[in-house]
Amino acid sequence: MRQGDTVAIVSPSGPPDPELLRRGVERLEGLGLKVVVGAHALDRQDLDYLAGADAARAADLQEAWCDPAVSAVFCCRGGYGAGRLLELLDWDAMRAAGRAAGRAAGPKTLLGSSDITALHNAFAIELDVPTLHGPMIACDVIAGDDAGPEPLTWESLREALFGPDEGVTPVAGDRVLAPGRAEGVVRGGNLSLLASMCGTRWQPSFADGIAFLEDVGEEPYRIDRMLTQLLQAGAFDGVRGIALGSWVGCGDPYPVLEDRLRPLGVPIVAGLPVGHGTPQMSVWFGALGVIDTESCSLTGSWGIGEQAR
Repeated sequence: MRQGDTVAIVSPSGPPDPELLRRGVERLEGLGLKVVVGAHALDRQDLDYLAGADAARAADLQEAWCDPAVSAVFCCRGGYGAGRLLELLDWDAMRAAGRAAGRAAGPKTLLGSSDITALHNAFAIELDVPTLHGPMIACDVIAGDDAGPEPLTWESLREALFGPDEGVTPVAGDRVLAPGRAEGVVRGGNLSLLASMCGTRWQPSFADGIAFLEDVGEEPYRIDRMLTQLLQAGAFDGVRGIALGSWVGCGDPYPVLEDRLRPLGVPIVAGLPVGHGTPQMSVWFGALGVIDTESCSLTGSWGIGEQAR
């Protein structure tokens, strides 16, 4: 992205805090970006865990993606609800808009995490574009207080959006569950969301790629159940490596993660500060990534030209 680009803010999932959204918009404007907020971004409805009606949230997302003046679509927050939009989106129209944008200035960017995993996975399948797994605009690490965003989170996001002159900074973890080196397209996101998409037309697959997984507030037995579901659904067939992010409020998940994933016989790095918690580093999905267990790191490409097919 470049200074002067326009980004659209939408709420595909839960309702954002208006004050956090205001501060998040100010942060983006401080980067030299023009910001437009979706018409329904602050809506609420009887189901108070949703940011307004499904049709309204889907309309904001589709309108932003199809607007030729918009370079990127940033999500306010996670929670729940993005999966409810997938059947309401006009994928043909969004596909055509993405192709038009690609001819003009490169594919558009979708930014979000947590519940936005549903969109990451669907965008990969339907639109075949890279998306950015990173902090959301109305969240504490970006908009939490007047002191400014959390420094490491902010610098990682800035680097992912604008690209560094000196090359890509690896995201370092703190443990290795299985040694080795692997290269492939990074896919994945929140474990709960990925498991929930099994059996749908958007069922995840990590074939010939690197699987990234994280979650929050899940007991180890539930992590076991979701991994088992993905394994039995064939999602890990042909995976080349696994990168594990944060597991905030999940007790000690590592015995389960090692028990279920190490038998796959691929390199596994863990403890990457990606997902929930602080900091929240940004990682491109749908682009080439490299796992190196000697440095316990995941290095991902940021340029669209680095996208792996």
